[in-house]
Amino acid sequence: MKPNLRIGALISGGGTNLQAVIDACENQSISGQVVFVGTDNPEAKGLERARRHNIPSFVVDYGSLLAAYRQDPAGHPLPDDFDLADIQKKCSLFPPGAETDRICKFLETRAIAEAALITAMKPYPYDLLILAGFMRTLSPYFIDRVNTDRTRPRIMNIHPAILPAFPGVDGYGDTFAYGCKVGGCTVHFIDYGEDTGPIIGQRAFPIQPGDTLDTIKKNGLTEEWILYPHCIELYAQGKLEVVDNGHRRTVVIAP
Repeated sequence: MKPNLRIGALISGGGTNLQAVIDACENQSISGQVVFVGTDNPEAKGLERARRHNIPSFVVDYGSLLAAYRQDPAGHPLPDDFDLADIQKKCSLFPPGAETDRICKFLETRAIAEAALITAMKPYPYDLLILAGFMRTLSPYFIDRVNTDRTRPRIMNIHPAILPAFPGVDGYGDTFAYGCKVGGCTVHFIDYGEDTGPIIGQRAFPIQPGDTLDTIKKNGLTEEWILYPHCIELYAQGKLEVVDNGHRRTVVIAP
């Protein structure tokens, strides 16, 4: 029997990668279906894509939640299962020497928003959670409640650069600024760092003399729309195995 992967998607903007995944599900390039679309942004244009395809959607407005917490911290308690010491130990988002108070405040406020996100996702059983332009860093609090089996991660992301080069929010911008001769994109599993999780797949394209940042972004998106559905289908077919090679965790792809 052909697998039927249940895919949850988180977005923050226009959702072009979401559309590529929806289209791949509908043309059966992905053996599955998108079962929900969630966003942190009430104005996310990708919500209309979900509506057009009759996919359930919801908004967890991070901005409003954090503003409410700042105004009335006592009225917005931390989740009952929040363990700051454990999360601090796991989190590798911050550089050495970062202020402890700043780290604690980030992890606490992020957990409040992520608890709301987890609650919003509960009505929709899913096998894989994909980030399709979701512009919020996930903390260990959220990751551990989705990745319940360490040997089979369940959160996948697409990044606009050939990792490990240029992690962060502006991969194509960094590629252009450094004068790279090749650009590309990477699909990887999420871990506790910033774009440091095990790499599943990559695609590259040449950067020609005279190419602008807009040209690089356009070419990159074309590759993203090919790569993301391909990697999701590998997951659906059970062909991705995460192994520990002693230095870091990597992905082995079965033939």
